[in-house]
Amino acid sequence: MREILGRRRRLGRRGGSARLDAALTCATEWQWPVVPGVGLRGAGDRDRRCACPDPECAVPGAHPFDPGLLASTTEARMVRWWWTNRPAAPVLLATGGRAPCALSLPAVAGARALAGLDRAGLRPGPVVATPTRWALLVAPYTLERLGELLYAQDWVPSSLRFHGEGGYVVLPPSEIGTGQVRWERAPERATGPRRERAAAAPWLPDVGVVLDALVEASTSAPDGGSRLAH
Repeated sequence: MREILGRRRRLGRRGGSARLDAALTCATEWQWPVVPGVGLRGAGDRDRRCACPDPECAVPGAHPFDPGLLASTTEARMVRWWWTNRPAAPVLLATGGRAPCALSLPAVAGARALAGLDRAGLRPGPVVATPTRWALLVAPYTLERLGELLYAQDWVPSSLRFHGEGGYVVLPPSEIGTGQVRWERAPERATGPRRERAAAAPWLPDVGVVLDALVEASTSAPDGGSRLAH
C-alpha cells in the first residue's frame, strides 16, 4: 500500500508540473494571459465538487474564483507562484483584447463543425475539447465585428457561446468537473520566412471563417445549450 500511495503522489506532482509548464508556455511564449481556475474539491470520480463555496456550481472547477479573472497575467514569476502553490489548478485563458477569443458548442456539434471545416479545406486553429463542450480558438474580435457576423445569420443556436473580452476558456491539461481537458487540435505556429516575433504564438483563424461552420453543425446536432455564457 505504501508503494501505491507513493506512486500516486509522484503522478500528482507530474500532473501539476504539466499544468505549470502549460501556463508558462501560454503566458511567456505566446503572450496569452492566464489565471488559475478554482479547481475541484473531491478526489474521486463520483465526488467532483467545485472548490468554490457554491454547492450547486454549474461549472465545477472550470471558473476563476480567487484570484479573479482581472488578475490574469503573462508575467512568469506570478504564474510560477500560482501553480507552485496550487499545482492542480486548471489553466484558464482570459480571452479578448490581444489574446485569442473563442467560440464553443456542445461536443457533438463541435466534432461536426471541425469535420465540416476539414471538408471545406479551411484551416481551423487550436481546438480545446472537454467531454461536454469543444472550443475553437480564433483571432481576437470586437463586439462590433461579432454583432455584424451574427446579424447576417438567419439563426444562432442557444448552445453556441462566444468568449471575447471579459471571458475565458479552460486549457489543457486541466481537469474540471466534467473530466479531462485536452487538445482536439493542438496549437500550430504560423509559417513563413518573414515571421515576426509575435507570430511565435499559435496561428488563429478569423472568427468569420469558422462561424458559419459552427452554426451549420449546430442545426444537425442536439442543442446542448445551457444558461451559461462563460
